[in-house]
Amino acid sequence: MTTTKRAPSRKAPPAGKKRRAAPYHHGSLREAMLRAAESILERDGIGGLTLRAAAREAGVSHAAPKNHFGDVMGLLSDLAAVGFARFRATMEAHVCKSDPAPLRLEAIGRGYVSFARTHPDLFLLMFRSERLDFTRPALRSAADAALDVLAGTVRAVRDEPMQATLTLPQAAQMVVAWSLVHGFAMLLLDDRLKQLIAKLPFGVDEMAFLPAILSAALPKT
Repeated sequence: MTTTKRAPSRKAPPAGKKRRAAPYHHGSLREAMLRAAESILERDGIGGLTLRAAAREAGVSHAAPKNHFGDVMGLLSDLAAVGFARFRATMEAHVCKSDPAPLRLEAIGRGYVSFARTHPDLFLLMFRSERLDFTRPALRSAADAALDVLAGTVRAVRDEPMQATLTLPQAAQMVVAWSLVHGFAMLLLDDRLKQLIAKLPFGVDEMAFLPAILSAALPKT
């Protein structure tokens, strides 16, 4: 005759002592939150993007993201950092390094406008300084790296060597180029160029303006 051994019973926790809850695990919480935040931004606009809404979109506890972002400004800032990294990559993808500097400047402008048209909500967030914390290292580093693409090309246009600091004329020319392209991108996003385009020959689109606009940023000879 065989006997069946009973599995040892688990001891109940002592009276007054609650069983400890299992710790929360999420292997890529930060990345999941940033993807969720971008989805909300594209769907509902910046007004609908809160820390709680992003947590709900990512399927996590509303308290979980605070360790990564602190508050909604932290989330927006880290999302803007992702945007600036993508922005830089888009500008660089349009550049052919063997082209002369003026053509590289034009290519950067095309990349700038292309990014703005492809990711309008993210683009607008990136330039909303009142919603962002530029003291966060990730955002500051990504924004500086994007600006360096323009700075390097302006130095090349001016045929001047790379240095740790900009000269005043270099900085002024960067501001001219940046202002022209950013203003053009904003006019496109606001749909303010339709009447002007309608007066151009058939088949000529908005991007036909870009070389002429950027020529204003080139040194006058």
